[in-house]
Amino acid sequence: MKAILTVIGKDRVGIIAGVSSELAELSVNILDVSQTIMNGYFTMMMILDLADAEQSFGEIKQKLADKGADLGVQIKIQREEIFTSMHSL
Repeated sequence: MKAILTVIGKDRVGIIAGVSSELAELSVNILDVSQTIMNGYFTMMMILDLADAEQSFGEIKQKLADKGADLGVQIKIQREEIFTSMHSL
């Protein structure tokens, strides 16, 4: 299964390292990433492959939300098919 992950928050050192380390611990592969800093705010979007993940999507979602709280950013993850359906007419 593929998923879309977004990270938004005030820029600070360690956001990318924290998110990517958490994904590695969850056996989630990063397929593509785009990130920028806009007026002091960090934004990142990733396309992920969860095929090798051993935890449920719900557990992964919670662990990423917890990691976001630790990093002071908001991390959201959606299944790719839901994201695609929501953004197409």
